[in-house]
Amino acid sequence: MANSAEKVVVEALKTVTGLSIFPDVAPTGTAGPYVTYQAVGGQDVNGLDGPADLENQRMQINVWSATRAATATTMRAARTALVAAGGIPIGAPVSQYESDTKLYGSRLDFSVWFRP
Repeated sequence: MANSAEKVVVEALKTVTGLSIFPDVAPTGTAGPYVTYQAVGGQDVNGLDGPADLENQRMQINVWSATRAATATTMRAARTALVAAGGIPIGAPVSQYESDTKLYGSRLDFSVWFRP
């Protein structure tokens, strides 16, 4: 098991062919498809007997491409890769459009467990 949720996410996304991966934001002018990721919460797993040996983070991925169809295809591939790595999807993908970059987006949160 990986020692951080970020490592789980990045290693899983590396298996998606042709996908650039960036923490938080992509550099200006980056062409799609690409994905950004960030931690957006998680579950506290401390108990009365002290900290647990597992930790949890909620990780959000955002896929960006030039077309809605390419974004949907890339999100499906990213979702498959993250589920294979143990990520648990929270809800369904949410569509978005960025008028400044003219890119179509899709975001999805995952619950990721890891041993620090």
